[in-house]
Amino acid sequence: MSEREVTIRTAVVTYFPMFIAVLSLVTSIYNGYLNGKFVDIIQRNFGRTEYLRTCKEIIDAYFQVKFRAGLVSESSERDRASGITSASAAQIDAASAVSKFAALGTYLANLRDEPTRQQYTRLSWELDKAVREAAKTSPAELNKLFEPADRLFSHMNNDCVKTAQQ
Repeated sequence: MSEREVTIRTAVVTYFPMFIAVLSLVTSIYNGYLNGKFVDIIQRNFGRTEYLRTCKEIIDAYFQVKFRAGLVSESSERDRASGITSASAAQIDAASAVSKFAALGTYLANLRDEPTRQQYTRLSWELDKAVREAAKTSPAELNKLFEPADRLFSHMNNDCVKTAQQ
């Protein structure tokens, strides 16, 4: 073997394993980067799924509040006609439905910015006010009582739709 071949063979034997080690290191670093990206994607998807599930629940809770307020209004109208005035089971159920809505609204609001949080809080207050006033309101005027809450609910529902479309 010539001296040149020996030099080339020595260089190949010395540097080729180092080249393989560098490639392995680069591949490992890239794999770690990809794993980090996948974890971020999974966490975002989990948070989005949880947000959407809560949106579904809060929409149901909102309509439960309206339904229960209607029962309170009808019950109170019958009670006024008969001269009975007492807290009914319908009022208790309506107050409970408002509490459930407020709890879900607080959870959703904590995942959002400050103006949205204030809007969700105002919506809970409007619902509480409407349920308390439902006992003094005729069933025919109940929709008018819920107009401010309906407007705020529309904004909240739009937030849920935007998140679902992402």
